[in-house]
Amino acid sequence: MTEQPELRWHAVGRRKTSVARVYLTPGSGKWSINGRTLGDYFPRHSLVQHIQQPFQVTDTLGAFDVKARVNGGGVTGQAGAVRLGIARALLMADDTHRAKLRGHRLLTRDPRAVERKKPGQPGARKRFQFSKR
Repeated sequence: MTEQPELRWHAVGRRKTSVARVYLTPGSGKWSINGRTLGDYFPRHSLVQHIQQPFQVTDTLGAFDVKARVNGGGVTGQAGAVRLGIARALLMADDTHRAKLRGHRLLTRDPRAVERKKPGQPGARKRFQFSKR
């Protein structure tokens, strides 16, 4: 007798310098981010809403268990990376969600990142004060 393969979808999301590896399995809506719960890892309510947006758009909130490994960057970048990873994994699970996810711009990687500091300046754009004499 052959075993059925476990249903599991894996996707990678990136934002700023953060990288999130997201695994979705059909389940009851349990969250594990770096071994902690969603509210424990991201204490700000706005970040939790931001992360759950792909599930709310596709009406699948509570239908999948989420396991994510996140590293790099800060909390905002990590939340954006997890959100993109979830959206990509949902797309693998059911391709009919593509129009909804695309319509809410959830499949687009946010390219914004910190601009590098230039030599001879105090920052990326800031200049030292000009002195005529």
